[in-house]
Amino acid sequence: MAEQTKGTTKRSFFSQKICRFCNDDDSKVYIDFHDIKALKPLISERGKIVPSRISGNCAKCQRLLTRAIKRARNIALLPFSVQH
Repeated sequence: MAEQTKGTTKRSFFSQKICRFCNDDDSKVYIDFHDIKALKPLISERGKIVPSRISGNCAKCQRLLTRAIKRARNIALLPFSVQH
């Protein structure tokens, strides 16, 4: 049987990211597919939707955001992919 050695484990502590749509009571930002200025920062350079672990959105707002981005793509407000 292999012996377990006490080694140092690397732990990285990340600060809790705050959902920009839920927590800010003063300037409450609503997720709307017409509001391109609010959706643009949440799309990567390649045209992909930024995941919630990167953006800090809660699960509810991430679902609403995904629907809004997909609707904006369907009515040609946002591109589906990057132009070549």
